[in-house]
Amino acid sequence: MSTIKLTAAQAMVKWLAAQMTEDGERFVDGVWAIFGHGNVAGLGEALQKAGNSLPTWRGQNEQTMAHAAIAYAKAKKRRRVQAVTSSIGPGATNMVTAAALAHVNRLPVLLIPGDVFANRRPDPVLQQVEDFDDGTVSANDCFRPVSRYFDRITRPEQLLTALPRALRVMTDPASCGPVTLSFCQDVQAEAYDWPEAFFEPKVWRIRRPAPDARDLEDVVALIRAAKNPVIVAGGGVIYSDAGQELADFATRHAIPVIETQAGKSALAQSHPMNFGAAGVDGSAAANALARKADLVIGIGTRFQDFTTGSWSLFEAKGRKLVSINVQAYDADKHGAIGLVADARVAIAALGEKLGTYRAPQPEAALRSEWLAAVDRHCAAPSEDGLPSDAQVIGAVQRATDENAIAMCAAGTMPGALKLLWQPSQGGYHMEYGYSCMGYEIAGAMGLKLARPEREVICFVGDGSYMMANSELATAVMRKVPFTIVLTDNRGYGCINRLQRGTGGEAFNNLYKDCNIEQQPAIDFVAHAGSMGAFAVKAENIADLETQIANARDRDIPTVIVIDTDPTDGPGFGDAGHWWDVAVPEVGATEKLKQAYASYLASAAKQNTVN
Repeated sequence: MSTIKLTAAQAMVKWLAAQMTEDGERFVDGVWAIFGHGNVAGLGEALQKAGNSLPTWRGQNEQTMAHAAIAYAKAKKRRRVQAVTSSIGPGATNMVTAAALAHVNRLPVLLIPGDVFANRRPDPVLQQVEDFDDGTVSANDCFRPVSRYFDRITRPEQLLTALPRALRVMTDPASCGPVTLSFCQDVQAEAYDWPEAFFEPKVWRIRRPAPDARDLEDVVALIRAAKNPVIVAGGGVIYSDAGQELADFATRHAIPVIETQAGKSALAQSHPMNFGAAGVDGSAAANALARKADLVIGIGTRFQDFTTGSWSLFEAKGRKLVSINVQAYDADKHGAIGLVADARVAIAALGEKLGTYRAPQPEAALRSEWLAAVDRHCAAPSEDGLPSDAQVIGAVQRATDENAIAMCAAGTMPGALKLLWQPSQGGYHMEYGYSCMGYEIAGAMGLKLARPEREVICFVGDGSYMMANSELATAVMRKVPFTIVLTDNRGYGCINRLQRGTGGEAFNNLYKDCNIEQQPAIDFVAHAGSMGAFAVKAENIADLETQIANARDRDIPTVIVIDTDPTDGPGFGDAGHWWDVAVPEVGATEKLKQAYASYLASAAKQNTVN
């Protein structure tokens, strides 16, 4: 057997560079790295020697580098990934939040934190966490519950099995998620005689499992018997590339489609069978269909609490739940009739079995009335005053075209965008499974790296911007152009409204309600400009539209700051639905007592199992 002598780190880099997609690209696009003791002399040396065969990029923070990598994988529909390496200690644990984000959202990312010495000779090394009762524990054990696959590399030859297992997880549509290879720093530098065959290029395919024939017949029978079926489109539709198949299926069989956060833009908003967002932050049209649906057909969705109104939305007597999902865990949730299959394959199989079947035509007026309400809500203000978030969204919508992708993660804007943004197919990118403040700017960079041909609009509030903004400097250095719309409502406006809506008083969310000696006056334009971005303050909604258009000609990020009204939420009319947020059972104020009574009344409507 021919062998080649390499360090463990050199072998890892060489192997990763040889793993390919069906399109002839590297599956691992490259590696984000911040070096320190624990990875600089091992992986750092190997990556430097690898050059463009596996490129390395420097970021500003381990968590946000990983956010960029996760956004890249999401935008690539899980067909390509990026890796992230850190030193031991805080560099490693900075990535735990990102690992949790990727785990919740079922997104692939390869995390390679440095670890302590396997040989233990210099223990305790700098930043080593010592467990008094377990000598095998390190800080990297924090990754175990938030990794789909975790391994600690304590011998070079362990990579012969660990690396293929890592790629299998990241390319498996059912078990897809973050992989953590905790790499002991001394082992990175150890040499081993590797089989040359180990480094031969390999193509990794994303499988498309077909449904069980018996389960398929059961679902077909349920659809044929339904009087008011509705489809809930989740992120699985997008990852399966099943948008066109869903559009054709909904049209042919007259079954309306409502959307989750992850599934929004699987169908373009202009499609006549798209009735908009479902649930807590849903449209009046979508929620009206959901309430009367006798058959709810989830495709690629986890049926999260926002989508289901905490399981109080689907209220029709005797309603049935079908869940089409590549992951059996999701397909069998909440008493659903599960159809374990790839979304695109399942839609095609159902269409073939249903033939010329058509459901009763949904009320077209529901859709037209909802879209008219969106237009009214997003229209430019007719008088002076701080604009609402809806009016900001309307301005951006008017200033862009179908090429634009709106992206966000936390605060007011996710709910507002889900309700109000009208995207083309693929024109929406939301991290809402973990709703991680601080994802936005790094995520926008990762999204733009994955989709350079699209205009990327990053909506971020002042609270999220203050959480994590440093990758703005990275985007400037790499000349990654995207537009940030920074809505400044002087605090956490979304949570302030939730606080007040659940019987509480304004407290510790808006700066004016915090225990501080002086109100802040943060100059976001100066701050963003100091990192090299083009930054400007939009004086009003008309100016915002102008600045959005101007940003397209730049080759660096643009930050547009606009002051907004913190009291105005995204909902309107009878849109939206209840969300299960615990309310204190006892309290001194009448407002709190009323909130608890309302909570009990809504909770009584919850129905999680047929």
